Amino acid sequence: MAKPIIDLANINVTFKQGKEVVHAVKDVSLSIEKGDIYGIVGYSGAGKSTLVRTINLLQKPTDGSVTIDGESFFKDHQQQLSNKELQEKRRNIGMIFQHFNLLNETTVIENVLFALKHSKLDDDAQEKKALELLELVGLKDKADFYPVQLSGGEQQRVSIARALANDPEILISDEATSALDPQNTNQILDLLKQINDKLDLTVVLITHEMDAVKRVANKIAVMEHGQIIERGPLQKVFLQPQQELTRQFVGGSLAAVDTLRAFNLDHLADDEELFQLVYNGNNVTKSIIIALYKELGVEASMLYGNIEILGGEPVGTLFVVVKGDDKQRQAAVKFLEDNKVTVTKIDERRIWNE
Repeated sequence: MAKPIIDLANINVTFKQGKEVVHAVKDVSLSIEKGDIYGIVGYSGAGKSTLVRTINLLQKPTDGSVTIDGESFFKDHQQQLSNKELQEKRRNIGMIFQHFNLLNETTVIENVLFALKHSKLDDDAQEKKALELLELVGLKDKADFYPVQLSGGEQQRVSIARALANDPEILISDEATSALDPQNTNQILDLLKQINDKLDLTVVLITHEMDAVKRVANKIAVMEHGQIIERGPLQKVFLQPQQELTRQFVGGSLAAVDTLRAFNLDHLADDEELFQLVYNGNNVTKSIIIALYKELGVEASMLYGNIEILGGEPVGTLFVVVKGDDKQRQAAVKFLEDNKVTVTKIDERRIWNE
């Protein structure tokens, strides 16, 4: 396993509100590898923004350890770096926010140059770099515009260019698309993916929108009441959610459940079993059910089917009832797995009683 670029261990964050103690984050551990686009999902108040702000100590944890690129930031209740050292290290972590945080009285290029004020580059080199960053985000032709002259999506592009000014290895997006319309949201997400690929940048995506994570992330963690309740590769969490909150977020699995319930099957026959089949890439276009019958003579009735784009890859899901004796059903499962289909047996009682 690759060494994580971000390693949070047993993080707790508590606040005092009058006489009451609020536990915003409760004993959370999280490892993020270099090059990940890691989505952290949860409803408002779940603790996701508080957790992620501990990465560069914008929020000091009450306890736990924060290690970034192998260097300890916080451990055993103590900040491990001086404030000056921490300020230097923070430049390796870019942040973009929901409301852009641009300087409205300065031009687009001046907003980017503001992030370079502590750079060792001379003025000409700073201007060259700022223009290169604006070209990267598709706004070089609007360098002399003011933020008020730009759309919301364009303003967020400026904030991304500014966040990249000091060549960070990590970019944190804290609800950065929440204020945008769907078209601009998708454009910003696609831009983050392009930057991730081009610069080998690690992106931490904080959001309450599952569609945002589904579009670009490769891994995901779901938070509730300050805790991570589910985590893993995007496809696994999305297609096989274990927790009720996760099932609410992914939505597609709920559609499957509703569809299956509509068949009003109280139970399956003794020679029938219900399976979820998950297949991706080239397998999406294969007629796997027909192939199963041709090869083994085993019947499979399709109850629900769907194709999603997860992390840029098509992924198909089928719920099928396989009919046959024990030996035939076992042979069917092996045939499907040999054809690189992930097969999960579903207890029908879970479907009907959820």
